[in-house]
Amino acid sequence: MKTDLTDTTSSKINKALVLGRRAIGTPAVGMVLTLVIVTDEENAYDALKAANEASREHPSRTLVVIKRVSRSPRDRANTRLDAEVRLGADAGSGETVVLRLYGEVVDQAQSVVLPLLLPDAPVVVWWPVNAPTDPANDPLGALAQRRVTDTYAAEQPIEELTARADTYTPGDTDLSWTRITPWRSMLAAALDQVHCTVTSADVEGEEFNPSVELLAMWLAERLKVPVRRSRSAGPGLTSVRLETSAGPIVLDRPDGSLATLSIEGQPHRAVALKRRETSELIAEELRRLDPDDTYAAALRFGLERLDEEAATVAPAPVDPAPDVTAADAAPAESPEAPAGEPGKKAPAKKAPAKKAAAK
Repeated sequence: MKTDLTDTTSSKINKALVLGRRAIGTPAVGMVLTLVIVTDEENAYDALKAANEASREHPSRTLVVIKRVSRSPRDRANTRLDAEVRLGADAGSGETVVLRLYGEVVDQAQSVVLPLLLPDAPVVVWWPVNAPTDPANDPLGALAQRRVTDTYAAEQPIEELTARADTYTPGDTDLSWTRITPWRSMLAAALDQVHCTVTSADVEGEEFNPSVELLAMWLAERLKVPVRRSRSAGPGLTSVRLETSAGPIVLDRPDGSLATLSIEGQPHRAVALKRRETSELIAEELRRLDPDDTYAAALRFGLERLDEEAATVAPAPVDPAPDVTAADAAPAESPEAPAGEPGKKAPAKKAPAKKAAAK
């Protein structure tokens, strides 16, 4: 059931929700939380589709806030709120309200959203794209107990990670962190099977993927070892190698679907490590509404500190072999050699030792 409201208000939207529930025969509100999606028109469809699929596990009232850009001064002065109310089969297992804001009301989105929040229910705000630098101090983010961003969708993902670390507030999380949950679980389970000491690690993945950096920082923070990052063609994370006192532990996923776990002295094992859809990531984040202390510790470890510690195990550059000419290859007589011993060579001088340059 869909109801379109043009140039409306929050009170009229609430009234439409009540009438819609009565019309489909479910007058009671069975939602467990309010999910606020802040996006643009281009990404609204995909975000709403993911939220509807996640609502099968977490029935919620979904408020989609779309800030429309006005192209002329006259349009910018024309303040208007349009809404689309969806109930029943059109809204998954919850309720959906699509809000389109025009004019000056774009800067006052919290005043539109606040009357539509479910009473005595937690609030989660999700920015699929264009997340604010400080989500907790954003007017909409201040209404929520949980704030979800996605640095993978940012134009400069690695710089965005540094900004997230500087402005982190308990309740913040990142879908780039959620993507590596199966990797963290598999690596932790592998280390539980072997009594060893980890000396270093190497994380391999595609360029400009914040999940690679987050996994590397998590390993460095938890294991207290230097961690290097290597570049691959992807997709996403492709391999993690742990150097241990009992031999290497390797988790390799070259195709983004099936991974191979290799432990010294044990047969190789195939493990399911498929890249997950956005709906699965959102559903995982909605399972917990408390602060994620592990994410906070990994994020605050710092990319700069990761680079400094990785440099301590960087391989030293190998000098190319010097060219050997025919004259150098021929055995030369030592000027101090006595006559009758023409083949005796002069003692070779030792080359000065070179220090390994830290990368």
